[in-house]
Amino acid sequence: MVERGDAAPLLRWAEGPAVSPPLAPDQQAGVRGWGGGGGGRAAAEPPRRREPEELGPSQVLLQPGRLELGDVEEDQVVAVFVVTFDPRSGNMVEWCLPQDIDLEGVEFKSMASGSHKIQSDFIHQLETPGHYSRLAAFYEDKKGVLHASPGRGGSLPPVYWLPSIHRYMYPEMKITHPAGCMSQFIKFFGEQILILWKFALLRKRILIFSPPPVGVVCYRVYCCCCLANVSLPGIGGTVPESKPFFYVNVADIESLEVEVSYVACTTEKIFEEKRELYDVYVDNQNVKTHHEHLQPLLKINSADREKYRRLSEQRQMLLYSQEVEGDYNPCEEDLFVLFFLEQNNRIFQTLLEVSASQDKTLTAEHARGMGLDPQGDRSFLMDLLEAYGIDVMLVIDNPCCP
Repeated sequence: MVERGDAAPLLRWAEGPAVSPPLAPDQQAGVRGWGGGGGGRAAAEPPRRREPEELGPSQVLLQPGRLELGDVEEDQVVAVFVVTFDPRSGNMVEWCLPQDIDLEGVEFKSMASGSHKIQSDFIHQLETPGHYSRLAAFYEDKKGVLHASPGRGGSLPPVYWLPSIHRYMYPEMKITHPAGCMSQFIKFFGEQILILWKFALLRKRILIFSPPPVGVVCYRVYCCCCLANVSLPGIGGTVPESKPFFYVNVADIESLEVEVSYVACTTEKIFEEKRELYDVYVDNQNVKTHHEHLQPLLKINSADREKYRRLSEQRQMLLYSQEVEGDYNPCEEDLFVLFFLEQNNRIFQTLLEVSASQDKTLTAEHARGMGLDPQGDRSFLMDLLEAYGIDVMLVIDNPCCP
């Protein structure tokens, strides 16, 4: 087992060294998040073409809101705000523009639990506590003009954080991660990425726990979503959308209760006890599920090891080509995404062909042709057929039964 925390080398070499701002004399008591005292951070919604970074004290955090796309242009912001941690009052909105926008709950959504204890972090936009002129200028440059909501006069409508986050972030995910996160993901989970791949393809609710900071873990959410891509027409219409919620906390419990498929991360250990909210729980490199019928999917089989061997081999060839020939096209991310896309397409192409045949019989030979273990992946295949509503008859014998 490789022990690796969220101070992973990914960010050190991909995005530069961490920045730990010095404590101002009047900040020693922890009024705002400079170092160990607090966790103040500024936020805006949602400019495009940025990479999410490890979020730290007094910095910009993008939060998609529940707004109709016709209401605001894509490169304009709804609001900017600064959230701080007070040792007596807890999380609170210290400053915002416009002043009349409803930001209820954003103080919890925009600051990961425990982040006020972080001694150093990654700074996106550094501001002096209490003086946010650059943030105000950013808002004035990017602000959108929204329609006033009924009954609120000239006030702006409230912003809702969790349920619609995927509408804004998912289409942009290809450009909202640092170079190297795929490599870090593979190194961190090793062969267990094949376990996550199966759960992602089955559209299960996957919750990843980690203590703060959460930036690296948010990249793992992104990578998990990349495992389930399928480009064949007609596939996916019967299954729920897998929503990348990235960071969630106890303020999101009510929203998560109605979700049937998502990938998210949290710093709240209490979530492990709330089994009704997730199907798969990932703690460090420990992937587990409380559903008995999903237990067989936790076992690595021979076909999984072969897929991981091929993926590792292709990565090594790519790295060699980059080092020796200077050829960085395709990049490692393209290789990773294409590897699982081709695997998924091969599986569903075979299943569609069998379902269109006269006898609709799926055999062990079909399973091997799809890159699956006829016995070890039998449970996975059964769940896959049920989830996607594919009408075939599985005739692979279960060696555990007479």
